[in-house]
Amino acid sequence: MIDKQPVFLIAQNDSGESHAVTEGGHSGEQTGGNTETHSETGAAHDAHGGEAVPFPPFDASLYASQLLWLAITFGFFYWFMSRVAIPRIASILEVRRDRISGDLDEAQNLKEEADAAHAAYEHELAEARARAHAIAQEASDKAKAEADAERKKVEEELATRLEGAEARIAQIRVSAMSEVGGIAADTAGAIVAELIGGSATKAEVTKAVESAQNKG
Repeated sequence: MIDKQPVFLIAQNDSGESHAVTEGGHSGEQTGGNTETHSETGAAHDAHGGEAVPFPPFDASLYASQLLWLAITFGFFYWFMSRVAIPRIASILEVRRDRISGDLDEAQNLKEEADAAHAAYEHELAEARARAHAIAQEASDKAKAEADAERKKVEEELATRLEGAEARIAQIRVSAMSEVGGIAADTAGAIVAELIGGSATKAEVTKAVESAQNKG
């Protein structure tokens, strides 16, 4: 079985006094006498004549102290920002600015070094190309000179051989013509002897053959 505990409510009479009342509407009484319970709310109402207490920030009587504390707080905040926060922020910004400036200077130096290296590379490449072109031109000129010399040598050899061949041909021709003259003289003598039944002297036949060759 559950015991019911009495519930007390705070009631206020016309005189502003507060006393405890049970849930059933009876005043709180104990054996041996009456007991009255006063709350802090009733005391606060008694202190202000039964009027409600306004919210402190909206209480006009507290404006002076609130403005004073506001000025003190703002002054402390301003001192803290000017002496602590802002110098630290400025120091951080200065460090970052110096770091960024150093990085930019380093980047500029690296760019200048890269440009110098590129210029040196282009210069070396141009010199290498010029040397290669000169070597190729020199080799071409040398090969051309050697080819011209070889061709001239071959032409001279061919000319010499041709002259020798022409000389031999001339000798063979002279020899052949001399032999042909003798053969022609013998043949002519035989033909004359056969035709006329007489013989002609060799000198006459040779003279007649030479005369016929000169006319031909």
